[in-house]
Amino acid sequence: MQKIVNQTITAIVRREFSRSLRFEDGRPPALPQAREKLPRLLYLHVPFCEKLCPYCSFNRFLFDATRCRRYFHALQREIHLYRDRGYDFAGIYVGGGTPTVMIDELAATLERARECFSIREISVETNPNHLTEDRLNILKSAGVNRLSVGVQSFDDGLLKDVDRLEKYGSGAEVAARLAAIGGRFDTLNADMMFNFPSQTPEILARDLDVLMRIGVDQVTYYPLMVSDSTRRQVTEKLGEVDYGREEEYYDRILRRLLPTYRLSSAWCFSRQNGMIDEYIVDYDEYAGLGSGSIGFLGGACYANTFDISEYIDKIERGGLPLMAARIFSRKDQLRYDFLMKLFGTRLDLRDLRNKYGLNPWACLWFEILAFLLTGSLRYRNGRLTLTDRGCYSWVIMMREFFIAVNNFRDYCRARLNG
Repeated sequence: MQKIVNQTITAIVRREFSRSLRFEDGRPPALPQAREKLPRLLYLHVPFCEKLCPYCSFNRFLFDATRCRRYFHALQREIHLYRDRGYDFAGIYVGGGTPTVMIDELAATLERARECFSIREISVETNPNHLTEDRLNILKSAGVNRLSVGVQSFDDGLLKDVDRLEKYGSGAEVAARLAAIGGRFDTLNADMMFNFPSQTPEILARDLDVLMRIGVDQVTYYPLMVSDSTRRQVTEKLGEVDYGREEEYYDRILRRLLPTYRLSSAWCFSRQNGMIDEYIVDYDEYAGLGSGSIGFLGGACYANTFDISEYIDKIERGGLPLMAARIFSRKDQLRYDFLMKLFGTRLDLRDLRNKYGLNPWACLWFEILAFLLTGSLRYRNGRLTLTDRGCYSWVIMMREFFIAVNNFRDYCRARLNG
């Protein structure tokens, strides 16, 4: 029965996200002036990597020093364009790509953002080979308080399968680097993945043992998400993805990490409060800066151009590099908040009513009732909370959401390539 429920959730949300992420063709609307003071996050995208991983669908390119330095200078100019439109941001999240690939420019960009906005927290992604003393010192001096390290697995065979063994070192070496830098930042996050085709329950158990031994502050454990463009490459290199065993693997992760860690989101496990990868849980809006970055401001979801040269040229001419947008109705915005806030495991429906002036039960009665009847949600005193079963339901939905985003990226890149 539960398998049928999971398959139904997957089919429905796949269809809905595909619909929601159809951006309008033509010139997108201009970025409006900031009006309301809302919790906003500044997302900065650095699309350069020293080597491209076969399963990744993010907007990324092979590192070129000259191009990368020019890109960072454009990114700093884009920061000023948002400041000039009255926006302020409380947090920064830097993703990629590999944001630390040119550490001096990254530090200068973070300094520029801190000069322009009321920044309270900064999270930066990196890879194990960049956990060097000089880079760590620069990140600390730049105000970074959360460092998220892309680990994926500590199993050497699996690391070899996904082209990470030679690039980043053995699982034992990566574990030693993580253990050595514990306490350097407020939050050290290990970014892990599960449900690789070649990943066995024994491999997963050993990875969990290593995490518990190291005792990192936070673990993000998300399922393999394969976009349309990477499916063939993943299948040929790793094998067919078996979604039928995904819940079993997720349950193993829950049983091993709880109660030592608590759930900050359906797939993020934290020892203390702090920033998480899914900043959409804690921030009502976010601006996406950089080539191929996606933002959500004023009820509009928008994307920057995926062409790096076009991105730099538009910025240098003083314009925003917007490529496409979709205006969400108030009901769609409410649905979006329902999904994202409950990913953080709890939601007060009164907050939605106050924010949108709409009755959540009138707009979302079918969704709420369906998840209550399947045991995914609990309702008490106006608040919804995810059950253990519901946590996996939200893993499914967020997996499909990010796959839809990746498919949108594929569509944009295909248009660039004619």
